[in-house]
Amino acid sequence: MATFSSHQTQTHFISKLPANKPRTKPMFTRVRMSYQESAPSVAVVGVTGAVGQEFLSVLSDRDFPYRSIKMLASKRSAGKQLSFQDKAYTVEELTEDSFDGVDIALFSAGGSISKKFGPIAVEKGSIVVDNSSAFRMVENVPLVIPEVNPEAMSGIKVGMGKGALIANPNCSTIICLMAATPLHRRAKVTRMVVSTYQAASGAGAAAMEELELQTREVLEGKPPTCKIFSQQYAFNLFSHNAPVLENGYNEEEMKMVKETRKIWTDKDVRVTATCIRVPVMRAHAESVNLQFEKPLDEDTARDILKNAPGVVVIDDRASNHFPTPLEVSNKDDVAVGRIRRDVSQDGNHGLDIFVCGDQVRKGAALNAVQIAEMLL
Repeated sequence: MATFSSHQTQTHFISKLPANKPRTKPMFTRVRMSYQESAPSVAVVGVTGAVGQEFLSVLSDRDFPYRSIKMLASKRSAGKQLSFQDKAYTVEELTEDSFDGVDIALFSAGGSISKKFGPIAVEKGSIVVDNSSAFRMVENVPLVIPEVNPEAMSGIKVGMGKGALIANPNCSTIICLMAATPLHRRAKVTRMVVSTYQAASGAGAAAMEELELQTREVLEGKPPTCKIFSQQYAFNLFSHNAPVLENGYNEEEMKMVKETRKIWTDKDVRVTATCIRVPVMRAHAESVNLQFEKPLDEDTARDILKNAPGVVVIDDRASNHFPTPLEVSNKDDVAVGRIRRDVSQDGNHGLDIFVCGDQVRKGAALNAVQIAEMLL
């Protein structure tokens, strides 16, 4: 039975997360210091949102070192109280003056906020790790998954005397590439076909609340409340709610195409995606078909994935036990299963895999904090 990397959780403003099973394979050497006078000052932008809350959980779980921490959000949220590591904090309104003396700023407040305040923070000397799509495809802005392409942010460190921007990839891209990259390194992926089954958490805390509300309403025979999405979500699924572009793909799908090419520094890799919203609370699932330049058999692929950092293999054919969103919720690791040869291709030049990962955690907050750890 595969086990996941563990983390100890704390309750903050809205987060109530169960503890994990013991870890069997470390992802990184953790910095076990937490509060320290010589540590960097940290700001969390969008702290009252789902990912903002998860930032706090991950920072605490990993004992991220800090000498001070600012809780920043909109004017509407300013004044709210929350606790972090047994200390009470007041949420402050995000302004242009919020980044004075801040070394690392973790952003998850939406693209428009990032575009406005990210450059301001950089100008004031902060290193911004941004969870929005605002800067992902901007040239010279590193787009980083620490287990995949840490070299992209080489030379960016706290104390270097100037600010910088680092982009967190799209959640679906992170979860996909955590599994695909170890195989890509061995046999070179030439084409990747992805179908995603994306949870409510990808649309924020309000979407998660609406899914729960709709489920109750439908079971009680009431019409569902549709504020976040334009249609019933409970007991239903539909094409991802991102805008559809002229080429027929939606923005979420094209993010996966473009971000994969940037992260792998391979403009020729062929990627196509279909993204679907499913009534699951907080973990995404993805069906991934890979075509390789070099042969790669399924047993070798399974061994590669078992030894990949941040990946756990759940691939029990006898018991029909494979990754599920519920099993990876609140977990650090990405789970991979259904590892099999693609019978539509000759030889061992194709594989099918099924991947699940917590969208809020590895798909957002954990990845960002891992980036911040690399800045120390």
